[in-house]
Amino acid sequence: MKCFTKVRTSILFTIILLTVSLNTSPASASPIDVNGGVMNEYEYSEVFFLTGEPVIFSGKAVTTEKENKNTLTRTYRFTLTGDQDHPTYKDAKLTRSVNYVANINEHESKGQTTSQFEVKSYSEKVTFGKDTYTLADYQYSEGMVADNLPASTFYSGNMVGRKIYKYVDGSTKAEDIITVHLNGRNMGYKNFWGATETQLMDSEIVTPKGSAFITSKASDSKSRIMVYEPFDPTLASFAGGHSVISSSDMVSEYTYNIPFGAGKGKLELQKKNLPLVERLIVPKFRDLGRHQAKDSIEKLYSLGIFDENSQFFSPNTPMQRYQYTIGILKAVDLRVLEEPKKSRVPRVPIFTDLSVKDPDYMYIESAVAQGIINGVTPDLFEPDSPITRVQAIAILVRALGMEGRAPSPGFRTHYVDDYKISAWAKDSVYVATELGLVKGNEQNYFNPKQPLTRAQAALLTSRFLDFLENDLKQNYRDDIFFQ
Repeated sequence: MKCFTKVRTSILFTIILLTVSLNTSPASASPIDVNGGVMNEYEYSEVFFLTGEPVIFSGKAVTTEKENKNTLTRTYRFTLTGDQDHPTYKDAKLTRSVNYVANINEHESKGQTTSQFEVKSYSEKVTFGKDTYTLADYQYSEGMVADNLPASTFYSGNMVGRKIYKYVDGSTKAEDIITVHLNGRNMGYKNFWGATETQLMDSEIVTPKGSAFITSKASDSKSRIMVYEPFDPTLASFAGGHSVISSSDMVSEYTYNIPFGAGKGKLELQKKNLPLVERLIVPKFRDLGRHQAKDSIEKLYSLGIFDENSQFFSPNTPMQRYQYTIGILKAVDLRVLEEPKKSRVPRVPIFTDLSVKDPDYMYIESAVAQGIINGVTPDLFEPDSPITRVQAIAILVRALGMEGRAPSPGFRTHYVDDYKISAWAKDSVYVATELGLVKGNEQNYFNPKQPLTRAQAALLTSRFLDFLENDLKQNYRDDIFFQ
């Protein structure tokens, strides 16, 4: 995939909120504190460097998060022991408790959220036999900004900190001060289909013996993927079906340079949660045969995004504007405006050819308010008209909020018929092409005004969901870890 520096009502095409457990947004992904650690359901692990040697600690970690009005409190508690296979460190112990408090500011007119984290309370003690490291002072500041877009929230933060430890030599009772300077940043996204956050942290450890330098990369990721499950018996009512695999894992990489101790080296940690497997309904369309969109159609039907009661999908039938628009908005779990309370004054739809009594009407009003869609004219939506390629692409890119990533106005796309792409849609076409959501035909024509068939809509929607499921995760983790 190209990157810039490198997704109920019964209708022909009905898109509904997923009836499997996908109907709740995934929890936000987040590395555990600033130490580069990883965890699963059973165990947490991190690497400790203050001795001059990398020591792996593992054990129990408990994280909690509470929000009260505009204040968010995060609490981390650790009870860890040293590497049980290491003769020197198997008796080492680490206990830590840290509270962070953030002031949350919602900038509703901008669609963004800013937050400022500080450390509220802390305690930490690490023992190696009779030697002890006690956290005497901890100063920390972190600022974050989140862009709350319809299909996905993107966020970024920066943090600085300073830890001061008192070291006591158990044999001589001599005391020393060790100072750890922290400087880091994080980046992440979260949407209906997954979440990933990657944290990069540079640490300078200043000791009486000299300074050490540690860089940690830690990433937490939650995702859902579709897997086809074959059904081997031939005497059956169906040939196979799909499963949704919900998974969560954390990876970290430490690169260290300790001149007075272990020297240079690298360590990697990884923890995976047990995946959740859910079988989905089985498609039984009779008019797909070997159609190129067959897999995409069956995938979306299995998820509940196509809700067909017939055994015939009619793949070459034009996709209607209303059907496609409502489908995409529900597939990405659009944040819908609250329906106004009843009033003596009759409600008027924002487009004269729509009805406020339609159960999905608020999706349209919400999408217009968020800048995802427009009418064909100021007064008409033309819900039953076929949706064109350029209209469909604009909806996807605006839902992502990425149309601003196109070049300065006046640019040309690489398509032969670039001159046929309306000015209002050119940014979306450019970005969708860069993201791999769309491409031209064999002659490199985009055909912007060509109506989209139901099969083509399925292919486009499937690629869009794949972008939300997989491409974002790769960009926010793999591209950073292996750059």
